[in-house]
Amino acid sequence: MTATPAYDPSNIFAKILRGELPAHKVYEDDKAVAFLDIMPRAPGHTLVIPKNPARNILDIDPEDLAYVAKIAKKVAIAAKAVFAADGVTVQQFNEEAGGQVVFHLHVHVIPRHAGQAMKPAASVMEKPEVLAEHAARLKAALAG
Repeated sequence: MTATPAYDPSNIFAKILRGELPAHKVYEDDKAVAFLDIMPRAPGHTLVIPKNPARNILDIDPEDLAYVAKIAKKVAIAAKAVFAADGVTVQQFNEEAGGQVVFHLHVHVIPRHAGQAMKPAASVMEKPEVLAEHAARLKAALAG
């Protein structure tokens, strides 16, 4: 068994947290941020991340993980309503062999419609204006 590598503060989500890269944020507080995936597998595909550094489930503080789960639930409820979805897929991957691509813990919240397959992961970059519109609708639902 190999040891879990150390957290890399140069990962793309750490850069988003520091404001070095833009994101279509839909929720933010002192512990977590939720923003739209720029290559969504379905409309409204949102990522929920902790603000504290954590590579994945193998090294995250249990309280931070519980908090991210709490926000993921809040986002799932809002996204199901906003996108008139029939269901919601929630995914979380750990380490390369487990499907993780960005090494800052993140939970995918993906609104789903019956009979519609998700797009392949990281396959189609969504238009910025579509993301902005989806973010505005989701942000409003989360604020209310």
